[in-house]
Parts: sequence; C-alpha cells; structure tokens
Amino acid sequence: MTFDLIALQLFTGLALGAIYVLLAVGLSLIFGMLTVVNFAHGAFYMLGAYAGFYVAEKTGSFWLAMLLAPIIVAGIGMMCERWLIRPLYGRGIDYPLLLTFGLAYMMVEAVRMIFGRAGLPFDTPELLQGATNLGFADFPTYRLFVIGVVVALLAVLWFFIEKTSLGLIVRAGARDPVIVRVLGVDISKVWLIVFGVGTGIAALAGVLAAPLQGVSPDMGTSVLIVAFVVTVVGGMGSLTGAVVAGLLVGVAESMSVLFFPEAAKVSMFVIMAIVLLFRPQGLFGRAGLMT
Repeated sequence: MTFDLIALQLFTGLALGAIYVLLAVGLSLIFGMLTVVNFAHGAFYMLGAYAGFYVAEKTGSFWLAMLLAPIIVAGIGMMCERWLIRPLYGRGIDYPLLLTFGLAYMMVEAVRMIFGRAGLPFDTPELLQGATNLGFADFPTYRLFVIGVVVALLAVLWFFIEKTSLGLIVRAGARDPVIVRVLGVDISKVWLIVFGVGTGIAALAGVLAAPLQGVSPDMGTSVLIVAFVVTVVGGMGSLTGAVVAGLLVGVAESMSVLFFPEAAKVSMFVIMAIVLLFRPQGLFGRAGLMT
C-alpha cells in the first residue's frame, strides 16, 4: 500500500464528506433555529436530485439544474413549513417529527408515481468528466468540483450568518425567539427563510450526488441516517459541528474501505458511540443553540 493510494482515498473521503456536510448543515440550520427534527430531510435531498434530473433533461444543462433544483425544492420546503409544520410549533418536538416522517413517505411515493420505481442515470457534465492530476495521482475532476462547490457555499453561508443583519436575527432567534419578537422582528418570516435555505441546501446535495450514484426514490432513506449521525456527532444545531463531523465521517468511511472494508458501513456509528460516550452533546453542541 503506497502513500499515493492513501492520499487518493483521503481525497475520496473529502468528496464524500462534502456531501455529508451539506446534508448536516441543512439539518442543523433547521434544528438550531426551529428546534424541528426534520425527518423529511432525506426526501428533500431526493427531490433535489430528481428536480435536477428533470431540469437537465429538459434544458440539457447541468449548470441550470444545479441552480434551479435547490430553488424549486426550497419553495416546496417553505410551503411545507408554512402550512404543515408551523401549526405544530409549541406542541412539543414529537409532533413536527412525526409529521415530517409521514411527509417523507408521501414525497417518496409521489416521486415513484411520476418517475417510476427504477433508478435513473444522471450523466456527469462533459466539462467535469475525466481526471485531474494532483501531483501524486489522478483524481476524478467531478469530485474535486463537489469539494469546491461545498467550500464556496460554506463561505457564503458563513458570510450570511456572521456579517448580515438577517444572519444576526437568525443567530438571535436561535438563542431566544422571545427577545427577537420583542424587538419587533416577525420571527415567522425568519422560520420560513431558514427552513427554505435548509431544504435548498439538502436539494443541492442531491444534485451534486446524482452524477456519482444516479437518482432513485429511495436514495434519501439511507442518506438520512448518515445526516443524523453527522448532526449528532457534530452537535445538534451546530453548523461548525456539522462541517467537522461531515468531513470526519466521510474520511473515516473512505479510509475504512481501504484498511477494513468489512467495517466501512459501521465506522460512522463507531465514531458516534465514541463521541457520545465522552461528550453527549456532540463535538460542538450546546442544546438548542447554533454555534
């Protein structure tokens, strides 16, 4: 086993972790602001992949699909928050959880009715096909693109939360919604925007993952488990934790394939067990608080 092979597998883990980061960031953003455990998050990821597939099929443009699919799914997410989830606020965490659980099944069945049960291929855009030489090995160009997109999105999200007035309201609302209301801010509009952004990020993850694994109605089911593991490891509601834990789980899974193939699928659960044993709130978590 050479250093080049290990380095190549490390980059593969970073690309996989980048998808996990997007999923966990969207999930943590929603939980941190709304205290809603969104069990439909995987379904929004799946909807993003199908929306991207549909746009790409109709327009022939992957780039347009990557732009429009998150907007379409964010719109669906905002309607779900406004008309289905919001009436359940204040009734405890169980009610929104159960609602989103049922909502996920409804979305999956709707996609099956429209597109069929079989998976569909999603071609890698021609510009991103092939491999790029990294000096020590050739690495798929598209996976490098995924890493770059996620880094850029995280930079934009950081600027939005830390440097804008709306970001200040989001951070304040995550800490104490009552104070935000006292200051005259319509917190319900903030909830709407945050839920839309969270589901839109999940949709973007779906579009980016589609050329790697294709699209299928069940693609959100397994990834939902990963998203929750990453979110728990990083700390519920912690965006920093979502980034660190997503990369950690992605790299661990990739390296496990190289060294312990039979343990690859359980590596993330081992990480979660170790983290929760020594830090029950997660690596960066503080209950009900975005950090």
